[in-house]
Amino acid sequence: MAPKVASKKVTVKKVSVSADGAKVDKNILSSSIDPSMEKWYSVANLAMTAIAFFARFYYIWYPNEVVFDEVHFGKFASYYLERTYFFDLHPPFAKLLIAFVGWLVGFDGKFKFTDIGDSYIDNSVPYIPLRALSAVLGTLTVPLMFLTLKECNYSIWACIVGSAIVALDNAHVAETRLILLDSTLIISIAASMYCYIKFTKLRKAPFSVDWYKWLFLTGVSLSCVISTKYVGVLTFFSIGVAVAVDLWQLLDHRTGLSIRQFFRHFIARFILLIVVPFFIYLGWFYIHFAILTKSGPGDPFMSSEFQETLGDSLLAREAKEVNYHDIITIKHKNTDCFLHSHSYRYPLRYEDGRISSQGQQVTCINADIVNLGDQWEILPATPFKGDKLGHPVLQGDTFRLKHIETEGYLLTHDVASPLYPTNEEFTVVPIEEGDGPSFNDTLFKFDPVDKKSDTHLKTKSSIVKFLHVPTVVAMWTHNDVLLPEWAFNQQEVNGNKNIQENENNWFIDQIIGLTGPRAEFVPKPIKKLPFLRKWWELQFLMFEHNNNLSSEHPFASQPGEWPLCMSGVSFWTNNDLRRQIFFIGNIPGWWFECVMMVAFVAIVAFDQLTVHRDVHILTEKSRARLYKNIGFFFVAWILHYFPFFLMSRQKFLHHYLPAHLLAALFAAALLEFLFTNNRTKEWATPSENPNSLNTLPFVSFVALLLAVLVSGFIFFAPLTYGNVSLTVPEVLSRQWMSIKLHFSK
Repeated sequence: MAPKVASKKVTVKKVSVSADGAKVDKNILSSSIDPSMEKWYSVANLAMTAIAFFARFYYIWYPNEVVFDEVHFGKFASYYLERTYFFDLHPPFAKLLIAFVGWLVGFDGKFKFTDIGDSYIDNSVPYIPLRALSAVLGTLTVPLMFLTLKECNYSIWACIVGSAIVALDNAHVAETRLILLDSTLIISIAASMYCYIKFTKLRKAPFSVDWYKWLFLTGVSLSCVISTKYVGVLTFFSIGVAVAVDLWQLLDHRTGLSIRQFFRHFIARFILLIVVPFFIYLGWFYIHFAILTKSGPGDPFMSSEFQETLGDSLLAREAKEVNYHDIITIKHKNTDCFLHSHSYRYPLRYEDGRISSQGQQVTCINADIVNLGDQWEILPATPFKGDKLGHPVLQGDTFRLKHIETEGYLLTHDVASPLYPTNEEFTVVPIEEGDGPSFNDTLFKFDPVDKKSDTHLKTKSSIVKFLHVPTVVAMWTHNDVLLPEWAFNQQEVNGNKNIQENENNWFIDQIIGLTGPRAEFVPKPIKKLPFLRKWWELQFLMFEHNNNLSSEHPFASQPGEWPLCMSGVSFWTNNDLRRQIFFIGNIPGWWFECVMMVAFVAIVAFDQLTVHRDVHILTEKSRARLYKNIGFFFVAWILHYFPFFLMSRQKFLHHYLPAHLLAALFAAALLEFLFTNNRTKEWATPSENPNSLNTLPFVSFVALLLAVLVSGFIFFAPLTYGNVSLTVPEVLSRQWMSIKLHFSK
């Protein structure tokens, strides 16, 4: 299915000799576009690039807060800059690019992009250059699309349509102006298509310098795709199908190629489209491992042998083994607050009329300085014989917590918590009660998040759940709603029955008054592991965790909804200004692509039916373009879309962007086909010139389509940039189909 390119005007005849000794027509090596039109193509391409640039750089500084998955990919750049090991499901290429830009502008990586809404300004983060990387790549995708259609010999107007669908698409703009990976993925796919089409135009000049160059560049582009996200394998399939068809045609005896010559073609494609991309792909992992030499948050995912190759990080330096009878502080991982208690009690009756235990309050408090109310002594469930000191706490141990300030035991029981009637209340009971009738209710057990790590409980690094032994609830806190004035507006702590939630994670922050050998830092010895062994271990884990992403998500969607853009994803909200960034496409453009898909299937079905009855309506040139060029784009779209129906992992609308890009090329090509005189002389009217373009109606339709695309982009722009406060009626007017926006009430 190599894309067929029709010939146009040829002006100069030049002949040279190819690598295999054959004479080569130099006209094959140049564009078939009429030279007099070249400047107009350049002007149009420059105009579309400028539009794409403006759309992506407009208000790029807003919001000056962490947006959506910048939480992840900004964080990964920080880890690269600090050289601390992390684990991610995606290959390293695009993340390395982001980190490289961060390094160029002097970002130190200390800011960790922890939560959506965290301020870049307050933390002195050079976020605009990081976003600009995505914006530049997103901008350059548009001229690549324009040139791809040009190389297929489509008119300026078709090139404008194909590039405009992406340049003015709200989803592409939103995704390519933030610190995300998709801009790298999208431009790599566009480059792969462009380079392969340039290569196919040299089919009559095999083994020439240009032939090798464009085949090599196709392989490099494909390696960038697969080195960014593993869904890039779908681009390999798309190009692979075209290569397989091309090789099948070369094997035909009518080509005159010997078996030796055919295998030369096969080996060249195999090396430059498979072997070279694979080694480039491996190279990014080599750089990845070379940079990440210190222990970090990714350690728990890896084997102990792998972890022994990493040096100590700042976290490792601060991690101290916890012993029983240590005085400790405990922090909630998500909200970064201390487990706290004080002498004040829960009220007898809550606002909703429920009765409490009137026990001592247990809360969570954010504080820069640790006070006595934040300190707890960790005690064994059963006292050790002999000396009570020196016994390490192990992950999985059953233990008790004694509050230092009020000298009572932490306890939870079957009493409803203040804010969550379905959850259990946490309180502190006096020693005599805790050692007496309520002893069992003071027992807790550590449930380590990392089941494979060192069993010794350590400050900072050991992430655990505090499970209540009798009732099997997990200690939990939250900051979405705070306790009333009677608890000083502090966070509630309660027993959560959904013990597997990540919001139940805590860690020991520090040991108060630690002295002796445990207070000293002893660097661990560094070992070596072969690169390929490290790479293979990481590959296995990446695929395993990727397949396990099957949990529900409020903004997840199914592939059947994507082509019509029936739903989207909330990226960011500002409740005070009633503003939001919502990931949604330029819906008229998406619908136009769907109409073209239906039209293509109808045309192909009609053509097959008529040809089957020996009725030839389309010219040979039109049929070649329909099947070999437009059909190539159509098959590429299919291979980038339908495999998602087979995936069980979480799926979101942004997974459709590569398919949408290819659908834009397809739709533009088919649109010109529909306005071309494709009928044979037998079926054409006397005034029709076969294979000629009906320019006036085509340009008129393109102008109308562009007006619709511009209008659609402007209409959804407040959701793309988030810089406009919409009224309730304005929000409701944008809730098309299954789209659910914030501030609609």
